[in-house]
Amino acid sequence: MNKFTDLGLNKALVDAVSDLGFETPTPIQAETIPLLLDSNKDILGLAQTGTGKTAAFGLPSIQLTDVNNKQTQTIILSPTRELCIQISKDLIAYSKNVKGIRVLAVYGGSSIENQMKSLRKGAQIVVGTPGRTKDLINRGILKLGNIERVILDEADEMLTMGFKDDLDAILSKTPAEKQTLLFSATMPDEMLRITKKYMHDVVEIKVAKINLGAKNVDHQYYMAQAKDRYEALKRIVDINPSIYGIVFCRTRRETTTIANKLSQEGYSADALNGDLSQAQRDDVMGRFRTRGLQLLIATDVAARGIDINELTHVINFNLPDEPEIYTHRSGRTGRAGNHGISVAIINTREVNKIKQIERKSGISFTQHMIPTGDEICQTQLYSLVDKIGKIHVDSAQIEPFLPTIYEKLGDLTKNDLIKHLVSAEFNRFLSYYKNSKDLNVSNKKRSSRKTAENHLRLFINIGKKDNLTPARLLGLINENLDNSDFEIGKIDIFKTFSFFELDEKIAETLIESLTGEEFEGRTLALEVASGKPSRRRSNSGGSGRSSRGKRDYKSNSSGGRRDNKKKNHRKGGSSSNRRSKKKW
Repeated sequence: MNKFTDLGLNKALVDAVSDLGFETPTPIQAETIPLLLDSNKDILGLAQTGTGKTAAFGLPSIQLTDVNNKQTQTIILSPTRELCIQISKDLIAYSKNVKGIRVLAVYGGSSIENQMKSLRKGAQIVVGTPGRTKDLINRGILKLGNIERVILDEADEMLTMGFKDDLDAILSKTPAEKQTLLFSATMPDEMLRITKKYMHDVVEIKVAKINLGAKNVDHQYYMAQAKDRYEALKRIVDINPSIYGIVFCRTRRETTTIANKLSQEGYSADALNGDLSQAQRDDVMGRFRTRGLQLLIATDVAARGIDINELTHVINFNLPDEPEIYTHRSGRTGRAGNHGISVAIINTREVNKIKQIERKSGISFTQHMIPTGDEICQTQLYSLVDKIGKIHVDSAQIEPFLPTIYEKLGDLTKNDLIKHLVSAEFNRFLSYYKNSKDLNVSNKKRSSRKTAENHLRLFINIGKKDNLTPARLLGLINENLDNSDFEIGKIDIFKTFSFFELDEKIAETLIESLTGEEFEGRTLALEVASGKPSRRRSNSGGSGRSSRGKRDYKSNSSGGRRDNKKKNHRKGGSSSNRRSKKKW
């Protein structure tokens, strides 16, 4: 089979796919689509990001939908808001010629009331993150009586992000008679447990082995503090004047932020993410393919389908969680016999990730020092000189202007003219990097005191009584942040409330996002806590690091001293719930 018309899809879907510019199905699509259309067997698809999984499960799900029934028939779970939104946009594009079908995305960090209102109107296909999907099921808004298939996309990533309990809760409430599809790049032990417990008569589709790093790709990493990551990126770009590559980020917000900052500082860069319309995406990709852009700042999801042989660099602004995704990214350079460079910008805590990638992918990294200002200025100067020496001169076009030019510059000597010419192009580098600091950091472990200074201690009004675990807390944080490049410190979980330490740069964002959300029937209250901790050890089942015991703290929002033994934290957490309704 080498055409979508050969897979059993109806004309409405084939036309939609054709309008999107796709004619030949990928291997995962060629194997999955006919099986889904003709069989009720459960499917285990082992395929990496970027292999076309969304169309593989999305197209047949649309075709199998009863458009006359407004009840939810397909639930698709994904680990992040970005991927959830991207999948729903893809399905909407695929189903544009199908009347009566409705696709709805549900995810944390957005108004649950609006999502509930949309569900009441009816949506045959619901794409959701695990936490919000479970919440809507528990509220009785997302009804499961008509569910015919449940699809877990990037299932290993969901487990990594702490959604194990949420997945169990959702799958256990779905009808026994349904089709279950699980797509994953890797098969960890916990994934095997899910397949054994919830899947039957399974057909395994394995279309790609782990990517091995291309032999003509150099794998490099630079180590900097997290706060200097963007400055390190600029220096890596500046030391490579002819760079033509992709910078991979975790979130669409991050791609936009970095692309905007680079553009404002004179770099040839633009963002590619799930927020762009098709016309905007086509415009960005058109400029990038013709080298109108040097740098494309993209998420893994948005970069699907990019196939350019001449890329010189792939830069990982953030390392992915799975080694397979790194090797997939790095494989976008070093193609067609060309040499390529794959760069990772890491902090000291991520050295183990580098070692894991080396171990699983059979590649070898070399550490490079972040260039100094002097090194960059020297490189840029010689690059400018080479550019001037190689530039084509069209005498006929400039001849009319030469008399005036000679008149204006006639007093300058040859040496002065060269200095003026070079300085006109080069002064911004000299000015910017004058007295610039060294961004390199040592791979020595920092003290816990230094780490603590970069974190805020937060109070949340749920605990063991609400079935909170460190993994579920991590999942809750992941689902309500648009930035998964964060460090979480100590976690202390008590009966009806908990404490955890979080990077101070994103703590306020999380407070705004989580406050008022629902968890196990509780309205969440999250606020900054302060106070001198007790030295007693806790058996609270924390994060694996040494957890401290119960602590008194002062709420920054209310100004009053709270003691964790007082009645305002007794059974039910009513005081915490009342507090959550205030504006703080």
